[in-house]
Amino acid sequence: MCAIAGVFRLELDDRAQRKMLDTMIRRGPDEEGILHCKNAILLHRRLCVIDPEGGQQPMTLSHGGREYAIVYNGELYNTPELRRELIALGHTFQGHSDTEVVLHAFAEFGENCLEKLNGIFAFAVVEDRENRIFLARDRMGVKPLFYARVRNGLIFASEIKTILAYPGFAPILDEEGAGELLLLGPGRSPGSGVLKGIYEIEPGCCGYCSDNLSVRRYWQLTDREHLDTFEETVEKVRYLVTDAIRRQLVSDVPLGTFLSGGLDSSIISAVAATEYKSQGKTLDTFSLDYKDSQKYFTPNKFQPTNDNDYIKIMAQFLQTRHHDTVLCPLQLSEALEEATYARDLPGMADVDFSLLIFCKEIKKEVTVALSGECADEIFGGYPWYRDSQVRAVQGFPWAQNTAQRAGLLSPALAEKLDPQTFVADRYRQTILETDILPGTSSQEKRMKEMVNLNYRWFMQTLLDRKDRMSMYSGLEVRVPFCDYRIAEYLYGVPWEYKDWQGMEKGLLRKAMEGLLPQQVLYRKKSPYPKTYDPQYEAIMRQRITDLLGKKDAPVFALVDRRALAQLLTAESVWPWYGQLMRGPQIMAYMLQLNHWLEAYNIRIAL
Repeated sequence: MCAIAGVFRLELDDRAQRKMLDTMIRRGPDEEGILHCKNAILLHRRLCVIDPEGGQQPMTLSHGGREYAIVYNGELYNTPELRRELIALGHTFQGHSDTEVVLHAFAEFGENCLEKLNGIFAFAVVEDRENRIFLARDRMGVKPLFYARVRNGLIFASEIKTILAYPGFAPILDEEGAGELLLLGPGRSPGSGVLKGIYEIEPGCCGYCSDNLSVRRYWQLTDREHLDTFEETVEKVRYLVTDAIRRQLVSDVPLGTFLSGGLDSSIISAVAATEYKSQGKTLDTFSLDYKDSQKYFTPNKFQPTNDNDYIKIMAQFLQTRHHDTVLCPLQLSEALEEATYARDLPGMADVDFSLLIFCKEIKKEVTVALSGECADEIFGGYPWYRDSQVRAVQGFPWAQNTAQRAGLLSPALAEKLDPQTFVADRYRQTILETDILPGTSSQEKRMKEMVNLNYRWFMQTLLDRKDRMSMYSGLEVRVPFCDYRIAEYLYGVPWEYKDWQGMEKGLLRKAMEGLLPQQVLYRKKSPYPKTYDPQYEAIMRQRITDLLGKKDAPVFALVDRRALAQLLTAESVWPWYGQLMRGPQIMAYMLQLNHWLEAYNIRIAL
């Protein structure tokens, strides 16, 4: 994994290059590279994972009388197969990095090479003879890629902070961006970079830039008639999931797995531990907990069980080398500013803060870790998939609180935005873009809409979180359930199969019988752990009280002061976002918003 950046048809002096590179160090702490092409400058910071000696970037290639140069961030999981295909076509390789394979594949197939790549990636290729640059992002959106148009040129980067380091680029927040933060946040509209003039290449999209950047979608969830029987579907799911996990265990540096004791991380850890045992190695597993969690945890609809007992069961069952990280409320609160900088935006509050600290601890032992994100989106595990009342509501099921959010808007912002229309338009656009076969039943149609909503929106928020919080410490996190083959296949699988025996992710559970202990295999879903310690809420309340006492805090250009004060005593009916963001987390989000406005020197232009 790495950080990439560059400019096309723009000047970038040595000082500016250094400033942009410095923003990338945490993502790529091991090496750096700069390449000047005819009309482009490519910047790279590297985290060495595969082929430390032969994978330096930017990487160049002469092929067929043409010159190519690439900067690449990601991991390719079908490298051996694609390398063999390219060798058969006459290509020769200097090393064994996936970067070199991607560059050769582009030289051979052009943009159609994307159809051959199984992995997580964002990359840019400069073609000197054609005087153009090509940008692409993986199908599922695991790796980020932002861009901005400046005059007749283009800036691109893995993170927003690197674009902001370009000389003269001013961070401006208009009413559209404010709406993203307060009506949709911590989610973002597909393609939005929140700040004026900053955009994101969407998952499954690519584009050339010569005079202008022209972006197209090369992949999307496409409905197909499902002809497999239930038994055949179970076998196919077991193969796809285990194959994806095994492919992602390749690494030239130490590797481990997240282990929460839940279904998804336990499946990944079980497959990985078995592979390691066959090689005479012991897998490292990692879990997160909070001080006095047993004392303060109260079961609820969204988090029915505590993880501790299940973590112990799995660590003993798999005989892993297990590592626990235990956090206290003060540690969480002290990570607020750092997590905001890591994400470049307000995020998922203490869920971000804890993950940031957790990843720092994991990095002390390994450089690569596998995590269970995206199984819930693909297999239908979230509560909103299963609640018929929630499914019937025309709106984002993880944030059914537009009225509450609208009540927080400052008078100046409320004059500019129509909250209901702002949210509804984005929801309807995603529904219209959902691919569904003619003649599909009303229930099946709605479930496919739910899958696409989650893929385009909620899943992207979680992938943002995992990428930014992990890469901030130079930890590469891979997400096997994001293998596009799993997403493609499962999209066509009927809901009655996914909902086997009326259980969330019932199909996945059935497919993994024999792999896990029964009490883990059929454990009721519980999300990423958050703290219920009243001390954390007390810290957030005090910080909000202090913020309310500041006359010129920038957040009050966006948020009504009296409405914010009411957060100290009110509790929302629905979480702010997802399953975990309630009172203390909403306060933390507002604190993040204020810190972001101050630290990034954002100019508010309503």
